[in-house]
Amino acid sequence: MEQIRTRAQRAKPDRENLSSDLVAGLTFAVVNVPQAMAHALLATVNPVLGIYTLMIAVPIGAVFTSSVFMNVSTTSAMSVATGAGLYDVPDSMKTEAVAVLVLLVGAIQLLAGLFRLGFVVRFVSNAVMTGFLNGVAVLIILGQLGELTGYQSVYTNNVARAMDLFLHLDQISLPTTVIGLLTLALIVLFLGSAWRKFAFIIGILLSTVLLAILTLPQLGMILNWNTVRTVGDVSAIPRALPQLSMPSLGLIVTMLLPALAVAIIGLIQGAGVSQGYPNPDGKYPNVSRDFLGQGAANLATAFVGGIPAGGSISGTALVMGAGARSRWTNISAGIFVAAVVLLLAPLVELVPMPSLAALLIVAGYQGLRIPAATTIWNTGKFPAAVMGLTFLATLFMPLQYAVLVGVAFSILLYVIRQSNQVVMTQWVLVPGGLPEERPAPAELPSHHFTILQVYGSLFFAAAKNLEEMLPRVDNTTRAAVALGLRGRTEIGSTFITVLERYAGALKERDSRLMLVGIDRAVYEQLARTGVLKTIGEENIFFATPQLGTAMNRAAAAAYAWLGESPVEPALTYAPPSKD
Repeated sequence: MEQIRTRAQRAKPDRENLSSDLVAGLTFAVVNVPQAMAHALLATVNPVLGIYTLMIAVPIGAVFTSSVFMNVSTTSAMSVATGAGLYDVPDSMKTEAVAVLVLLVGAIQLLAGLFRLGFVVRFVSNAVMTGFLNGVAVLIILGQLGELTGYQSVYTNNVARAMDLFLHLDQISLPTTVIGLLTLALIVLFLGSAWRKFAFIIGILLSTVLLAILTLPQLGMILNWNTVRTVGDVSAIPRALPQLSMPSLGLIVTMLLPALAVAIIGLIQGAGVSQGYPNPDGKYPNVSRDFLGQGAANLATAFVGGIPAGGSISGTALVMGAGARSRWTNISAGIFVAAVVLLLAPLVELVPMPSLAALLIVAGYQGLRIPAATTIWNTGKFPAAVMGLTFLATLFMPLQYAVLVGVAFSILLYVIRQSNQVVMTQWVLVPGGLPEERPAPAELPSHHFTILQVYGSLFFAAAKNLEEMLPRVDNTTRAAVALGLRGRTEIGSTFITVLERYAGALKERDSRLMLVGIDRAVYEQLARTGVLKTIGEENIFFATPQLGTAMNRAAAAAYAWLGESPVEPALTYAPPSKD
C-alpha cells in the first residue's frame, strides 16, 4: 500500500516544473502536428493518422517508459519502413493494414520489454551511441534546409540534398529564406534571454504574424510572400478526435514481417534516447522498461488507427530544448495535440513551414553531443574509429542499419584488438616481501625456477603471440617454469596446443612446465584433450581462496626438484599448508 501511495505521489505534477512542462508540451504539439502529417504521408496513408498517433502514443508512452523525457511519437525512419511494408497493399485497405501493423509492432516491443531484452543495448558501446546520436542530430539539421530555403532537391539522402542546395543557392526562395532565418534568429535570441522557456513558441508566433501581414492583399505581391508555404498548404488539419476501431486480425500474417522490421527500428531508436538522455536524478533509464512503454503506446494507437510510434530522438531533443522537466511534458503534449486539432486548427494552418524548419534546426543543434564526442576522440584510436564509422553510417545509410554497422564494427575491432593484446612478465621472488615484476627473459635459464605471469587474452591470435613471447629453451637444461593462470575459467584450443608444444620441448631438455592457479574447469579441459599427460598431474597447482598459496606450493616443489634451497614464501605472509 505504501508503494502504491509513493508511486501516486510521484505521478502528480510538480508545481515548480509544471509551467516548463506545459510550455514544452505545447511547443511539441504545435511543431509536430504538421510533422506527424508528413510522417503519415511517408507511410503512404492518410495524413490524419499521424495526428491520431500523437494524441495517443505520446502520453501513453510517457506513462509507461522508464525514461522521463523519452518522446514516443512518429519518426521518419519508422514511417519510411511502414510505407515499404504497405507497398503491395491496395490503397483501399491501407488504413486497415496499418492498424494491424501497429498492433503487431506494439506486441513485439511489449514482449521485448517483458523478456527484458534491454540487455542487448549493453553491446552498443558509448562510442557507437555517440556517433549515432550526433549523426541523427546532423540529419535533423540537414533535413530542414530545403524547407528553410524553399529549394526542393531531387535527392533523397539529406547530405546529398544539402550539397545540392549549396550548389544551387541561386534557386532558393528569398521570401521563404527570410522567414526561416528570421525565425531562427528569434529563437536563438530568446534562448539567451529570461524568456528562453517560450523561445520556440515566440519565434513561431512572431514569424506567423509577420507572414500574415506580408500576405495581405496590399503587400502579398511584393517579393511574392504568397509563395511561402504554410502548414495549411501541406494538408488541412481535421477538427475531430479519433474513433475506436478493432484492427482486422485477418491481416496479421501479411503484416508480420513488416511489423518486425518496424519494431526493431523503433527499439533501436528508442535505445538511442535511453542512452542519450539521463533522467533528472542523473541515472540512465531501464531500457527494457522503455521497450515496454513503446509497446504499450503502439498497442493503444492501433485501436484508433494511427501509424507506428517509437522513441523519437528529434522529438525528445525538441521537448528537452523547449524546457521539459518531467514526464508531464509528453503527457500534456498529447492533450495539447487534441486541443490544437479541436480549437486551433485554422491558426496552426497559418504557421510557415520554414519557421518549423528553423525550430527543428535548433532542436537538432541542441541534440549534438560535442563534449561526449571530444572525450571519445581523445580516448584513443579504437573508440574514435568506431564513433566515426557509426556517424558516417548514420548519415548515409538507413537508420535501422546504422547502429548495427557500428556495433558490428565495434565487436570486430574489439576481437582483433583483444586477440592480439597479450603481455607476459616475470615475477622474481623476494625473501620476506612481495615479488618484483620484470620483463620476461628471452631465454629460459638452466637450473633455475622462473615464474611467468600472463595478462590479456589467451584465445585465437593472442595464443600465437604468447607462444612467441615464451622464453626459448634451445639451450636450456633442467629448468622449472611456472605459468600463472589464476582467474582463467576457460582456455582455447590454440592455447592448449601452445601448452602441449612448450611442455614437450621442456621435457626433451629435462625441464618442467608448471601451471599455477588452475581452475577446475581448465583442469578438465586439459584432461579431456590429453594435454594433462604431457604436462603431468604433479605440475598442476589449483587456485585457492588465499592468494599466493598455489604459487608458493609450486615454488617449493620446483626448488625441491632442482635440489636448491627454497626462497622464503613471498606471495603470502602465511606459510604454505602441508596438505
